[in-house]
Amino acid sequence: MKRILTVLAFFLYLGTNAQVTQEIFESFKLQERRDVQYYVPEDYTQEKKYPLIVVLDAEYLFDNVVATAKFYSKFHGMPQAIIVGINQYKDNLRAQDCAFDEGSGLPSDKAKLFFEFIGMELIPYLETSYSTAPFKMIVGYDATANFSNYYLFKEESLFNSYVTISPTLAPEMETRIPTRLGAMKKTIFYHLITDGEKAKRDTQTPILNTAIKAIEKENLYYFYDEYLEADHISVATYALGKAFDNVFRMFKPISPTEYKTQIITSDEPVFDYLSNKYDMIEKLFGFRKSVDLNDIMAIYAASRKKEDFESLKPLADLCKKEYPKTMLGFYFEGEYYEQMGEPKKALRTFEKAFGMDEIDFLTKDMALEKIDALKADFGY
Repeated sequence: MKRILTVLAFFLYLGTNAQVTQEIFESFKLQERRDVQYYVPEDYTQEKKYPLIVVLDAEYLFDNVVATAKFYSKFHGMPQAIIVGINQYKDNLRAQDCAFDEGSGLPSDKAKLFFEFIGMELIPYLETSYSTAPFKMIVGYDATANFSNYYLFKEESLFNSYVTISPTLAPEMETRIPTRLGAMKKTIFYHLITDGEKAKRDTQTPILNTAIKAIEKENLYYFYDEYLEADHISVATYALGKAFDNVFRMFKPISPTEYKTQIITSDEPVFDYLSNKYDMIEKLFGFRKSVDLNDIMAIYAASRKKEDFESLKPLADLCKKEYPKTMLGFYFEGEYYEQMGEPKKALRTFEKAFGMDEIDFLTKDMALEKIDALKADFGY
């Protein structure tokens, strides 16, 4: 009954101010009440899917994670997220939650229960209460960063993304973590962060970094940042923005650097880059993101620059779906037929483009120029 009252109070609160609230979660696994904090976007709707971010050391990290998530969702295209923070400072709970056997390096009995509390109680509760995406991130610092890695030991990782800030590693974790990452079939984003103060005395993190770097797997996205100017306390303020930038980069429009270093230099068809980007978003986050006009123009420019004219046809088909009232689809298709040596099809297609709305740099005058040139060249 107490649990029901707690949940009811929580939903009443959300009805008036769906932002940040603190609640007591009664855990059957732990046989104790735990203080948790929730952030739910102000304009939350069941029609959308929201990635779930679990924040350990919530007294220290929760506000920073919420602020970073709100900033990136507003200015960098990241989807809005639901964030849960677990408070751990009261009654020495943090030490109990993250304790491990000094010999084996594996979680203590209490830590195993805390592990199950997150995976079998807290996350399922949020998944049944909200419209959550498949994508889950866990953020930890020091001892809690080490603890978060135990979720890699499951056959399938509970989380897609690990943000481990200056971890104090248990014995053998510098070899166990790379072994598990190398065995994972699931797409994993792993961000390892350290600070200048800890770097002076830490021997495990450099070994861990070297071992993960040696893993060659397409489904592992590994990032390492060392902030030598940061101490062990301030490092989190340095780390979170960069971590979010790396993990949610796929939501940002294709940048000039990305265009030059990843698209132009690739041996794959140009259109595949765009297709893979949006397929990954759908796979990880459970929804199909509208294709940015910037990305379409980048792929169009790369197709022309690399003379990969075959990519113009799937790009044209995509534009007809994403921007159906504009010239984009038919204009690109007209160029495709033109380059493939099919002038009659090109002419008819450019005529269709001429009758549609202008967009970006494409104008009716450009379509008319193509039409006139084809007629002149082939006597139509």
